[in-house]
Amino acid sequence: MNLYTHPRTAAENARAAKLRSASGADDGEGSVQVQIDAAMENTTAKVFAIYGKGGIGKSTTSSNLSVAFSKLGKRVLQIGCDPKHDSTFTLTKSLIPTVIDVLEQVDFHPEELQPEDFVVEGYNGVQCVEAGGPPAGTGCGGYVVGQTVKLLKEHHLLEDTDVVIFDVLGDVVCGGFASPLQHAERALVVAANDFDSIFAMNRIVAAIRAKSKNYDVRLGGVIANRSRETDQIDRFNEATGLKRLAHIPDADAVRLSRLKKSTLFEMGDTPELQAIQNEYLRLAEQLWNGTEELQANPMKDREIFDFLGFE
Repeated sequence: MNLYTHPRTAAENARAAKLRSASGADDGEGSVQVQIDAAMENTTAKVFAIYGKGGIGKSTTSSNLSVAFSKLGKRVLQIGCDPKHDSTFTLTKSLIPTVIDVLEQVDFHPEELQPEDFVVEGYNGVQCVEAGGPPAGTGCGGYVVGQTVKLLKEHHLLEDTDVVIFDVLGDVVCGGFASPLQHAERALVVAANDFDSIFAMNRIVAAIRAKSKNYDVRLGGVIANRSRETDQIDRFNEATGLKRLAHIPDADAVRLSRLKKSTLFEMGDTPELQAIQNEYLRLAEQLWNGTEELQANPMKDREIFDFLGFE
């Protein structure tokens, strides 16, 4: 069986449609969302999905947020959902084997796998998983994300976890890469104070809003990253009903942390680093205690094009 493609037969697809109809979980006309068996959905962990424009620093944000949760004494699992599988390398100091890598080794027989085959412990006890994906242009990477979650469930790994963080590929909001939204309690958007980041954020907000009609996920807010100021983000938030949860400045230490393959909590205790570390700790505590459900109203593309920028 090739996990890069959808292996269901026509009869299986009909059965899945029947189950969706019975449960009322339908993603809408034209959706080809991968559906997850409802029996696999029980977990007591707080689950967060991190989205944002490609290159905006989602993996850096996710990894440091994971460490912050672990510093609060929480058991944390971070799941990288990008085929380039680099979400967790600052935690593990390496590019760890992906779920696809290990499944290929057992000819796609997941029953032959053990958790240690695809879960690696990173800095301060954070458990790390990389979903991986197919070579470019050969299949649906989002489907792999769904299968990764299923594998974690089958090994009861989510039952022993307090916090799960999905670090999701770029600003792709197709049915496949929106699949973490089926599991998340809150979706967070990472954005810089610039046109492209906010334009992408607007489309991500629309995707999250669509998924919230049939799943428990709700918008949690915005993490401003790599930005000295936040005026454009704040202006957009005010217009759409979003809220800024944290502000990570455009500090050179953040850039260096990736080059040193380290989290910011391992980079030292200068005043600048301490301020950033404290911001992540504050954010983790805020998320753990619970954030309000934001009812944001995204703009049309042409509307936001005219909205953004200085007069």
